[in-house]
Amino acid sequence: MREDNNTEAESAKAEAARPHVLADVMRMLDGLRKQGGTAPLPVLKWPDARLSKRCEAAELTAGERAPDGVVALALGMLHTMYAAEGRGLAAPQVGVLTRIFVMDCTWKEGAYSPVVCLNPEVLDASRAVSVMEEGCLSIPGVSAPVSRPDEITLAYTDLDGVHVVRRLTGFEARCAQHELDHLDGLVTFDRLDAARREKIEAVYTVSNAPLLAAPTPTFLPKAEE
Repeated sequence: MREDNNTEAESAKAEAARPHVLADVMRMLDGLRKQGGTAPLPVLKWPDARLSKRCEAAELTAGERAPDGVVALALGMLHTMYAAEGRGLAAPQVGVLTRIFVMDCTWKEGAYSPVVCLNPEVLDASRAVSVMEEGCLSIPGVSAPVSRPDEITLAYTDLDGVHVVRRLTGFEARCAQHELDHLDGLVTFDRLDAARREKIEAVYTVSNAPLLAAPTPTFLPKAEE
């Protein structure tokens, strides 16, 4: 426990002392909102095959800011997440099979707290678990009861190249785990027993028939079948 606390304290000090690429991203996002006309990225809908693929690690250089392409992707993902009124979004949901997700668990309450997680991993999880209904931008119109640990320790690299370790609790822990599932090719349906999955899938398929019949965006990277 002492080692974990020290690691989190060191991460907090590094957070306070360094420049913030994320702050630049949020300023750019504010500019996009004021200009208008910049469309969010298309969000893939289940059962698109790309949502069932395990993602590859983002190519980063230790201690250096993320490449421009990764920063641009993070900007696009945050723009898309807010536009869709979501609290989290993973790269495969916009057709990019890379281990990146964004989340902001408080913005709907008026306090923005965006996080960009590159190559995230769970270091440990609590034994205590809870079941909560989860929605997903890639599975619109339905929710599913998913059991997850109440607390996790999450490690990731941020846009400035800093290795961050954070203890997450409550909804923030759940949101991070939901987005991590996407990076491993899992959706909420994959967390259900067979009978419940069949029932909720049927509702989803019927309620989203016109959406599912629409052509899949072709300008996004395709996963290999």
